[in-house]
Amino acid sequence: QVQLVESGGGLVQAGDSLTLSCAASGFTFSNYAMGWFRQAPGKEREFVAAITRGGVTVYADSVKGRFTISRDNAKNTVYLQMNSLKPEDTAVYYCAADFSYTRNVLGYKYWGQGTQVTVSS
Repeated sequence: QVQLVESGGGLVQAGDSLTLSCAASGFTFSNYAMGWFRQAPGKEREFVAAITRGGVTVYADSVKGRFTISRDNAKNTVYLQMNSLKPEDTAVYYCAADFSYTRNVLGYKYWGQGTQVTVSS
């Protein structure tokens, strides 16, 4: 069955870096767009970044220039490199997969369970 398993979350200080990974299985990874979303307590899940099947990347304005999404089709894994982290980046981070890229949370068919990122000031 389809599985998306995030890892790499943790507690860091403001200004630190962190890299999240999402290992995919159960579908043809290279045929899917991959997205990262996050959800802070009391807030809706929001788009962070996405990478298309062809490797085109898209970012939310709030993370542009600080976060980098990448994919390794040989390893069926998508990454989110997060630099210059801020307390407002604190959230549960989810990866998602669907055939087509979108910023809309409703547009993704497959979801991981999430990994917590906490940034202290």
